[in-house]
Amino acid sequence: MQKKILFIYYQNVKPGGVARVMINLANEFCENGYDVSILFLMEGENTFYEINPKIKIHTVNSFGHWGFNRVNPLMDKYLKKYRYRYNLKKYVYDFGQWDVMNQWLKKNHSQYDTIISCWYKLSAQISVNKKIAAKTFAWEHSNFEVGGKIWGEILRPKYKNLKGVICINQASVEYYKNLNSNTFLISNLIGEPFESIDKIDFESKKNQLIYVGRLDEDKNVSSIIDVLSKTDMKDFTFKIIGNGPELENLKKLSREKNLESKIIFTGQLSADQIKKELLESKIFLFMSKTEAFGMVLLEALFCGTSLISYDCKHGPSDIVNDQNGFLIPMNDKVLFQEKLGELINNSHYLEQLNEGAFEESRFWRKERVLEKWMTLLTIS
Repeated sequence: MQKKILFIYYQNVKPGGVARVMINLANEFCENGYDVSILFLMEGENTFYEINPKIKIHTVNSFGHWGFNRVNPLMDKYLKKYRYRYNLKKYVYDFGQWDVMNQWLKKNHSQYDTIISCWYKLSAQISVNKKIAAKTFAWEHSNFEVGGKIWGEILRPKYKNLKGVICINQASVEYYKNLNSNTFLISNLIGEPFESIDKIDFESKKNQLIYVGRLDEDKNVSSIIDVLSKTDMKDFTFKIIGNGPELENLKKLSREKNLESKIIFTGQLSADQIKKELLESKIFLFMSKTEAFGMVLLEALFCGTSLISYDCKHGPSDIVNDQNGFLIPMNDKVLFQEKLGELINNSHYLEQLNEGAFEESRFWRKERVLEKWMTLLTIS
């Protein structure tokens, strides 16, 4: 008899790491004979990432609850000057969404053998209902230090009620083991178009540095530009792929640092375009302040691109090593610049690291990841 699996997440209407890896995994489960459903907490078309047509899609309107429609407008009307109004509105939405999701799960959870919750707030909400929690895995995609008073301190201890916890980095495993002994380390599926790369033409790579990701303060791309302004880049250029609130500030900074001829902003690109750019690049630069995993670091490995990354919490330390690049202590711009200069000036060493990166990617291939999930689903 087919095992029935339900994934739960907010939406699939725009680029986002969680939606992408969830749908990659759901599609793989479907191809491996599981009966898969997804509950999106947003009505309408959830079609940004392609979903196998065999997968059943359910939606609820998390913006249709009492809090969003009645309480929040009252706060906008009567608490305009209240400093924490937006935080309060967020909590009202969260608890209303909890009510909407909980009502659906109470009615439908008996249809599923396993439920996989894909965000920490949803997992915390589900963990309160012991009956539903007993068949639910929390799939943790965010830094375990998030959550604050309610989601972190008050509700997270309820994770003990869950079937188990799936973590994507080792630091999270060590944390969640204290809450639930059924805690497992399973890295994210990279999926296509990267998974099918079986060889790299290293000679075709350009003297190109690259960053791919959201352009916000946490990603700290301004520090990369600062480092480059103090580095002899020779004939290397730097491509910044992505969009976000810091885009215009980064363009301004590149002008101020006289790097306009060296830095190319591409905006948001498709996965196929990103693959092409990574395959043509030699070094991936990453100075993020915080991560949960760092999917883009793996995508770079799959494309034979070496890594220079800050050792931020959490994720890069699980991926970056001396076979594929350099892991730099947080905020050590001097060492980051030194290692970058070392690779720019030593093409033979750089090619060794590129080759090492591609070899390392074999440890993160789909077969290894799916084997761990299948084992888990078999015993659950």
